[in-house]
Amino acid sequence: MNVASSGEIPCLGALCNLKAVALKASIRTMCAVKRTHKGPLRDILARNMRRLRAARGLSQEALAHDCGINRTYLSGVERSERNVSIDNIARIAKGLDVEPWKLLRKE
Repeated sequence: MNVASSGEIPCLGALCNLKAVALKASIRTMCAVKRTHKGPLRDILARNMRRLRAARGLSQEALAHDCGINRTYLSGVERSERNVSIDNIARIAKGLDVEPWKLLRKE
């Protein structure tokens, strides 16, 4: 079967007919990023992460590797742009060798 000419792609034994959908630029921008309300804990977490990371002499890339988290995701957390799960807070705390609650403590 010639996938390029038929427009159909085999999907787990069945055929899927994929069609491109054109969106207006304004809708495409709104759909690209899911935004959540930014709470004050994001800023506290970001500040504590930066402070602890710098104190340990770690780059974002090194910390991301130690945590098992993507570097760009970690960067977004440090800029208060990401809504972080409890599991990821625990991973970051482990990478920084601190208790998770210390990342959320206002200093």
